[in-house]
Amino acid sequence: MTSYKDLGLVNSREMFAKAVKGGFAVPAYNFNNMEQMQAIIEACVETKSPVILQVSAGARKYANQTLLRYMAQGAVEYAKELGYEIPIVLHLDHGADFEICKACVDSGFSSVMIDGSHHSYEENIAVTKKVVEYAHAHDVTVEGELGVLAGVEDDVVAEESTYTKPEEVEDFVAKTGVDSLAISIGTSHGANKFTPAQCTKNADGVLIPPPLRFDILEEIEKRLPGFPIVLHGSSSVPQDLIKIINDNGGKMADAVGIPEEQLRKAAKSAVCKINIDSDGRIAMTAAVRKVFVDSPGEFDPRKYLGPARDSLKELYKLKNINVLGSANQA
Repeated sequence: MTSYKDLGLVNSREMFAKAVKGGFAVPAYNFNNMEQMQAIIEACVETKSPVILQVSAGARKYANQTLLRYMAQGAVEYAKELGYEIPIVLHLDHGADFEICKACVDSGFSSVMIDGSHHSYEENIAVTKKVVEYAHAHDVTVEGELGVLAGVEDDVVAEESTYTKPEEVEDFVAKTGVDSLAISIGTSHGANKFTPAQCTKNADGVLIPPPLRFDILEEIEKRLPGFPIVLHGSSSVPQDLIKIINDNGGKMADAVGIPEEQLRKAAKSAVCKINIDSDGRIAMTAAVRKVFVDSPGEFDPRKYLGPARDSLKELYKLKNINVLGSANQA
């Protein structure tokens, strides 16, 4: 067994307490490879932001669990090398069952999410409580989920959203002992978060999605004052990057995300962790496609993955500064 403390990582407890008090959200950026990890650490060191390195079950399969552990350790050392030691969490995103959560705790993760939202309420409580008991024995923090987000993210697929019921949150937290709670208030997974029929158009013809259910968030805050809340599916799907993709051979029709001003509003509340994955994929894909069109003879991976990494870094710096409010909070 490997302890996350031996890797230089931290759990999310102190990080979230500071975020709730300070009115900002900690970025939770998904990564699958070296370039993504480099971009995340560079962006967060340069903005002096705490960060959660987030790994989905799909990323764990893709990158190999052993390599991921040492990449996270490398991230800690890389931040020091860049000149500013930031707190770094290694977090399992959407753990489907006790077994994968246990495996991640045992292999050096400092935080895990058990997503029992596809179960009945009672079964969700049971599996979440089981994970909490094991994780807390190793000082690993646990995120649970109430409500269901629509969309597709790796192995997580749901046709429709189910909003979190505020009347359930106190009971769920009390019975499970979770350290944070992911809720559903209108965000969704993937780049096509809403259909055109669900959106309105502004004067420029840009699709505007329906607003988040801040009334649900406010009611949850009343029932769980000061408790860390998490938003999944919070990519904004920048339209300038979608245009670059489509102008360079891509086909991302009707890609719509969550407006950044709504995320900033959420980050000022009890929402202390905001998950962003699709925006990173979009930024990297836009840069890679542009290189392939501008330099069709290029075959050196460094020449297209390098610009992709740089694009991702700049995107995440802006997220930390303008959206999450996490800059200078490390």
